[in-house]
Amino acid sequence: MMKKIVTIVGARPQFIKVAPVSRVLRHYYREVLVNTGQHYDYKMAGVFFEELNIPKPDYDLGVGSASHGKQTGDMLIKIEQVLLNEKPDAVLVYGDTNSTLAGALAASKLHIPVFHIEAGLRSFDKKMPEEINRILTDNVSSLLFPPTKVAVDNLKNENITENVHLVGDVMYDAVLYNLEIAESKYNLKQFGVEPKTYYLGTIHRAENTDDHNRLTAIVESLLRLKNQVILPLHPRTHKILKEINLYDRVYSAEHIKLIEPVSYLEMLILEKYAKGIITDSGGVQKEAYFLKVPCYTLRDQTEWVETIECGWNILVNPIKQNLSEILNQNYERCYIDELYGDGKASEKIVNHINEFFKRG
Repeated sequence: MMKKIVTIVGARPQFIKVAPVSRVLRHYYREVLVNTGQHYDYKMAGVFFEELNIPKPDYDLGVGSASHGKQTGDMLIKIEQVLLNEKPDAVLVYGDTNSTLAGALAASKLHIPVFHIEAGLRSFDKKMPEEINRILTDNVSSLLFPPTKVAVDNLKNENITENVHLVGDVMYDAVLYNLEIAESKYNLKQFGVEPKTYYLGTIHRAENTDDHNRLTAIVESLLRLKNQVILPLHPRTHKILKEINLYDRVYSAEHIKLIEPVSYLEMLILEKYAKGIITDSGGVQKEAYFLKVPCYTLRDQTEWVETIECGWNILVNPIKQNLSEILNQNYERCYIDELYGDGKASEKIVNHINEFFKRG
């Protein structure tokens, strides 16, 4: 009988990652796809299943937004019930979200093996909820799939060395597969901009949105820019900007174009043709590197240290640093082939899963 794997996703980056892996995984296993509903906006969740040819979820838990404790607790209760119903041979989780942690905890308490894609990433900032999620998930996982050598070393430093497999980055698989599709479906005309004339901005991390002084500094730095800025506005960021009376200033700025959250394929087009990208997203940092677009990350640390070392990514503290000055500086940049693998991480992951089950 074909073994069963429950895959748990719930946030935008995970939908992107699950597509290339599922295409390979389903040749060997029965996959049960669980969407926690952590991102509930259609453009940020449901559209991925259509655009990326991901099968519709077998379970849609509809957890939605809440405080970290409540959201994780609600997920834990609902995921546990799914696992009791399905009795899978393993649970597959991605990245560092509350969905990741809830899935890993529910599985481990039921003695179901946990496979973690994007294991070993560390920002070394435990104030970030994502950092706690990563560490805890890695420590209960039976198979760990770090995307980079640095991630392998991070696990080794925490005495996690068994069943650790360097496979490359599944997001690189996804970009290689989806960029051609994106080019065939979308273009910059729908956004009213020309190539390499605008900066693309994304702001959604709690460290920026929940710290009103920091969010204000980010807004002020964007308002001072001379180039056009395209800003797909995350629902939480939109809500907080309204609450602290900054939304109208951003909306009325002639050089800032606020747009609704975009689909993944639309985002690839906006990223590819941007003059530069201003973000706090981990995934966008990597996509900028894949597409050879300068990235300016509004964080004090990043788990993607390789992008910093190559000069394609610059960390910016918006309270202490002048974003305008940083954008106008020239930086030496190098591009290392296969830094994030060869675009075949998904096949390698499934091969290691096969070996895991063969060993019994």
